Amino acid sequence: MLRIMKYITRISVNKLGMQLIARCSTKVSQSTVIHQAQKKYNLCTFGQPTPITHPHLLKEGELVPGINLEEFRSRRNKLVQRILSHMHIGNKLNRTQIIIIPSASKVYMSEKIPYVFRQNTDFLYFTGCQEADCALIITISKENFTSTLFVQKKDEHSELWDGPRTGAEAAPSLFGVDQALPLSEFEKFFISLINENKSCVLWYDEKNPVQPELHKQLCQLGKICNVHAFVSPKAIFHEIRLIKSQAEIKLMQKSCDIASRAIVKTIEISKPGVDEHQLFANVDYECRMNGAEFLAYPPVVAGGKNANIIHYITNNQIVQDGDMVLMDAGCEYHGYSSDITRTWPVNGTFSPEQRVLYDIVLEVQKILIQRLKDMPTLDQLFHEMCILLGRRLQQINLIPNNFSEDKLLAAAYSYCPHHVSHYLGMDVHDTGKIPRSVKVKPGMIITVEPGIYVNQKNKFATSEFYGLGVRIEDDVLIRNEGPLILTRKCPKEIDDIEELAKSTRP
Repeated sequence: MLRIMKYITRISVNKLGMQLIARCSTKVSQSTVIHQAQKKYNLCTFGQPTPITHPHLLKEGELVPGINLEEFRSRRNKLVQRILSHMHIGNKLNRTQIIIIPSASKVYMSEKIPYVFRQNTDFLYFTGCQEADCALIITISKENFTSTLFVQKKDEHSELWDGPRTGAEAAPSLFGVDQALPLSEFEKFFISLINENKSCVLWYDEKNPVQPELHKQLCQLGKICNVHAFVSPKAIFHEIRLIKSQAEIKLMQKSCDIASRAIVKTIEISKPGVDEHQLFANVDYECRMNGAEFLAYPPVVAGGKNANIIHYITNNQIVQDGDMVLMDAGCEYHGYSSDITRTWPVNGTFSPEQRVLYDIVLEVQKILIQRLKDMPTLDQLFHEMCILLGRRLQQINLIPNNFSEDKLLAAAYSYCPHHVSHYLGMDVHDTGKIPRSVKVKPGMIITVEPGIYVNQKNKFATSEFYGLGVRIEDDVLIRNEGPLILTRKCPKEIDDIEELAKSTRP
């Protein structure tokens, strides 16, 4: 380890840089630290907003909007403790643990024309860094750990085209890490680190690379340094991310509020003859105008029978009088996603068949949300949805009454061929390594989204219901005192939906 520290000191860490790191660890205000870093390194701005450059977005002490610097330190501490706990079980506690978390890279739609950059959420969660082509290495030796952030070098030409970079000198003060180096020094650092710790455990998710060049480099370096295998830390990352902090819950609530308002406005402007694309454009506009950076995913805007296509995102058909619109949309607000589905009659009045299906879905959803008080698993929630839907569909003769429970479940699944819930957070389908077979706990945020889709190929369906599709989806915070619907500002009662859909009628 001594050799590594000498190497770090030689190439990048100067006395003032270390002083700034130390100050950032004390009660000195973040603004003071940032001001001094700007003066020392001649920076007008960093590679991302700060409370000084964007006071309308960040408050004093926040590294990203809504989340302060100390929370990121706490997250890294929690990660180290989880890794140590995991190694204790495997009797590998005496070996050095090296965790490598890469950022995302820019992706280009054509030469020199990038897609909108979206950070790797695992990297963002543990660093707060919003820049592309970076990496975090956490080195754990016994119970001590060092965080090293690799960032892009300051470069006038690149910054002229792509905007400012924070650079290695100022990164420790901004991100609260122990030290920072240019990404170009990653290879030398990694080799020194491995040579110093021959029997280390390397934590890196090699099966889902997010930074192609760094991944290629790591695989090559692994062979050079005789690294036989990487251990994926993904499941541990997601265990930590699964339970939301109060700061995260506030951001999620805001994301849900924005998307709820946008969907309400979109229901209000819909009318027979509207293009699905226009509804898409409206929900996108309303979300952005109220603070969201962009939509959380390509929305489903399905008029009429298109609602039978679960992931319909073509959104280019005219919605006819008498059709319903199924809209599945959400936004991303400062890194946190919402996910809402509402279904409404474009002419403002549900037909009898539309109304009965909608009423079934709404009733089932309300029962399932209340069921969350008992802290079930998401799979148990899905099983209960199938039972409830099946019994109600029997009552309206869309499933035969003489079915056994197994046949009833299968028949219900033919009407709703998707799960009823998933975890929600920084990603829409959040913490994917967490199975749906674990019981929900306070601090989790999930969706509850039953649906009925009547495809004419369904052998149980009758013709008057052909082509109808209904889904109702809300985002729900699990609490000890009972579930809290974060999307409660988006109406779903039949009378409220019809009133909204009629609001622009003469």
